[in-house]
Amino acid sequence: MKESIKIGISFGLTSGIITTLGIMVGLNEGTGLRLAVIGGILTIAIADAFSDAFGIHISEESSKRNSHKAIWEATFTTFFTKLIIALSFLIPIFLFELSTAIKINLLWGLFLIVTFNYLLAKSRKEKPLKTIFEHVSIAIVVVIITFFVGKFIAIYFG
Repeated sequence: MKESIKIGISFGLTSGIITTLGIMVGLNEGTGLRLAVIGGILTIAIADAFSDAFGIHISEESSKRNSHKAIWEATFTTFFTKLIIALSFLIPIFLFELSTAIKINLLWGLFLIVTFNYLLAKSRKEKPLKTIFEHVSIAIVVVIITFFVGKFIAIYFG
């Protein structure tokens, strides 16, 4: 696989999971409203996917090692990967009660992180457990922080 495509998939997937889980948990805890959670996920899927793709584009442009074509490959791959991953979190929201959907999405996000990091570690000939533990830990920290931010907002501004 081309390096530019790997960059886009890696960044889009990771950002799509972590950002969507964070906004979803925070909005759910802060409002408890399905509409707010759906709005947050759609915002991440569109605005943040464009933002991340633009960030990758600028980052890749700042590196002299990449061709114009490779820069655009990384840009589009980042956008579409983040868009698809973020939108995938809507499915349980539409199919289940909100609290159940949040739990399903947490499992879905962790499954994606574990699977991707397992494949990443294997491709780099590293021990998967270390890579998986490191990246799952970061995701869990984000979820915990956004949970408490949502709680704080509900208490002090609700």
